[in-house]
Amino acid sequence: MQETMEKTRGMVHHLAAVNTILEKNHYDPGRLIPILQEVQEVYKYLSKDVISYVATSLDVPVAHVYGVATFYAHFSLEPKGKHIIRLCDGTACHVKKSHDILNTIQNKLGLSEEVRTTKDALFTLELVSCLGACGLAPVMVVDDVVHGQTTPEKAVEIIDKIIAEEK
Repeated sequence: MQETMEKTRGMVHHLAAVNTILEKNHYDPGRLIPILQEVQEVYKYLSKDVISYVATSLDVPVAHVYGVATFYAHFSLEPKGKHIIRLCDGTACHVKKSHDILNTIQNKLGLSEEVRTTKDALFTLELVSCLGACGLAPVMVVDDVVHGQTTPEKAVEIIDKIIAEEK
């Protein structure tokens, strides 16, 4: 019973933040994308309960909100880490051995193709097709900071620096 009450209180708190975002956007279905962006900025992903709540609050089908959330690569239905590492695997980066950087990051953080977020939710690794900086290949973006001509060693230095700053 106590566990159920705590879970309900947590859900109400969770949805209260979503309500604030909905109110700020005047419950306007035409602002669905900005609403989802703000929700994801707060929670780092879009949970099923939030998608359903937003749909109900905007009086649109859940399938529509889910469709938007899954269509745009920016949105995630899975929890993400505090720091997002995006590694380019486009042609220019691939030719310059971005796969070596990928392997190094995965080994360093205990990640794999199936597991993209560290157990402590500090990092999420995303492999992307192009970061639009082919002249800097191989390219890695960490928390929106572009790191060009990245090497496996440089990737580890960047990660180690973030870890040190978190302590």
